[in-house]
Amino acid sequence: MLENCQSAKEKWGGVSEIIDRWLRERQDLIVRYCDLIGRGEFDDCEVAVTTFRQFCQVLLDYVSAGHFEVYEQLIEEAHEFNDGGIELAHKLYPEIQATTEASLDFNDKFDKTPEELEEINSMLPELSKLGEKLEERFELEDMLISKLHTAHADQVA
Repeated sequence: MLENCQSAKEKWGGVSEIIDRWLRERQDLIVRYCDLIGRGEFDDCEVAVTTFRQFCQVLLDYVSAGHFEVYEQLIEEAHEFNDGGIELAHKLYPEIQATTEASLDFNDKFDKTPEELEEINSMLPELSKLGEKLEERFELEDMLISKLHTAHADQVA
């Protein structure tokens, strides 16, 4: 996952300030995800709650930036250049929306602030499922960026 993020930054970095910032947020999200999943079970409830909360905040920030900043910019470019990109966006958006719902559901489950370590550790399988959804999301987003932005980078600049 982190390798693919680095590849995306290399491909599209510097093209747009919004996309650059978003890809940095993606990298932060992936690093935090890997930290959580790599820990196995927690043995300190306070550390676990803090770590999960920080991850969830970055997750929500990333998902929100995608929907309210990046996708808007990409769709605007697709309309402006009218070269088939809008059809791709309409095809991929429902799939991306499904990953958004999975992210929000995960956040909502954790938002109840588990008070026992057992409750927190029981969320690790959910975290693994979320990781699969995030990987799917990143692939879809990369397709959008590739088609809707990179194709027009010279014209936008």
